[in-house]
Amino acid sequence: MENITFLHPEFFWLFVLFPGLIALYIFTQKKQSATLTMSSLDGFSPKSSFLAKIKILLFVLRLSALSLIIIGLARPQTVDVTSRTTSTQGVDIVIAIDVSGSMLAKDLKPNRLEALKRVASDFVGERPTDRIGLVIYAAESYTKTPVTSDKGIILNAIRDIRYDSVLQDGTAIGMGLATAVNRLKESKAKSKVIILMTDGENNSGFLEPRTAAEIAKEYGVKVYTIGIGTNGMAEMPYAYAPNGGFLYRMMEVKIDEALMRDIANTTGGKYYRATSNTKLNEIYDEINKLEKTDVEELKYFNYDEKYRSLILLAGVLLLLEFILRKTLFKSFI
Repeated sequence: MENITFLHPEFFWLFVLFPGLIALYIFTQKKQSATLTMSSLDGFSPKSSFLAKIKILLFVLRLSALSLIIIGLARPQTVDVTSRTTSTQGVDIVIAIDVSGSMLAKDLKPNRLEALKRVASDFVGERPTDRIGLVIYAAESYTKTPVTSDKGIILNAIRDIRYDSVLQDGTAIGMGLATAVNRLKESKAKSKVIILMTDGENNSGFLEPRTAAEIAKEYGVKVYTIGIGTNGMAEMPYAYAPNGGFLYRMMEVKIDEALMRDIANTTGGKYYRATSNTKLNEIYDEINKLEKTDVEELKYFNYDEKYRSLILLAGVLLLLEFILRKTLFKSFI
């Protein structure tokens, strides 16, 4: 009976009548038995008939058939449930990541950029019904991945982000924000969001960040800004080592928090400061909760009725009882 449910389980209450039926059968059988009183049984050889012994089989067959009928009335069935989830009001998100040299600072572990990549990948994995794009910037900016629903493409793009010489070193916050807005301006999504991250001050590009924020507001794009870096000093790269790596020294962390707050406030977003790996995780979790997608789940139920075989078997038992009653047990009834 595994995985079987009953549509009308109240019919099982009929089994309460079975003890009474059994008692009634025993009582009627005694009433039907004839009693002969004799002074002596000497000269008689008592012999019990086999058919008389198994006459109870008729009652067992009828009781079994009745049990099957009751179970059939309870409508046993198995249910195969399939579901389809659709996003009725999706969110289009662009993640804009600063890839300037200071993102290699080691105040987040193993460095700011690698910590950010891990958290961003987790965030993408928790937005299965949304479309996500990726913009990277330093002194310049470009779209690494357009807005797409293919999470595999986004995750691979995040994994491939690294500091290199493709972009001139610097921090063009306005350019990075404008490029992200450009990816969303034609979007028809109910909610359009940019997550803009930097660890410095705007010192490059030909577009002012506040101007880019006004453009975002005009297109209905909300910007969440995240300043990455500890308060005070951090171990930052300042030159290349002879082996091609980086040389590090303690330097002051400078983030234009007033600018980041202005961008967020102008667009209806919020500013966060990520001073550790844990804090960065918490920030993404909060943004994930704030920007919810309305999801419609459609369930399809396929019912497989099991009562037909039970009723058929009950009919077979009743037919067998009738045949035996009219043939082998005819002389006993």
